[in-house]
Amino acid sequence: MEPFDTRDPTVSQFWDERFKREFTPWDKGGAPQALQNFVRASARPLVSLIPGCGAGYEAAFLAEAGWDVTAIDFSPAAVATARAAVGKWADRIVQADFFQFQPAHALDMIYERAFLCALPRRMRPQIAARWAELLSTGGLLAGYFFFDNSTKGPPFGISEQELHELLHPLFELVEDAEVEDSISVFQGKERWKVWRRR
Repeated sequence: MEPFDTRDPTVSQFWDERFKREFTPWDKGGAPQALQNFVRASARPLVSLIPGCGAGYEAAFLAEAGWDVTAIDFSPAAVATARAAVGKWADRIVQADFFQFQPAHALDMIYERAFLCALPRRMRPQIAARWAELLSTGGLLAGYFFFDNSTKGPPFGISEQELHELLHPLFELVEDAEVEDSISVFQGKERWKVWRRR
């Protein structure tokens, strides 16, 4: 494969190149098991946001379950890929910048899947603050968190302590579980966690 022209994951062109060339090693190809379990256990459908939605499989899964879900990505190529993948739910996929996006309805849940680890470490405080801004007290941040100390990325891993220090002032950890169906990129290095907005 020819080298990519763009090396900065903070710009949409970085992700456009990879989606256009179908280089998406983070793509599971469907909704992971812990998310399915979370949806089954929920007392009601939740108004949800998926930042950095990639191919959008989780958006289709949540929509099929009756959840009011919006999935966003700032990469036009990712949005095109997701809209093609989710079929009748294509209107749930929106091209938008997470840091500027304003949801139409108050959110109950933000789903995290390879968004935090897709962006440089210096942006973590900004991401956490935006999660907290978008969720009211009691709102949930649910998803997968990637733990790794490699200096290269993406994905850019985090330590458990760093994640705790990042989120604990704004969120309470209410669920933490092993992941049994990781793809190779994340194998043995991710956990399913649910955080509740304080």
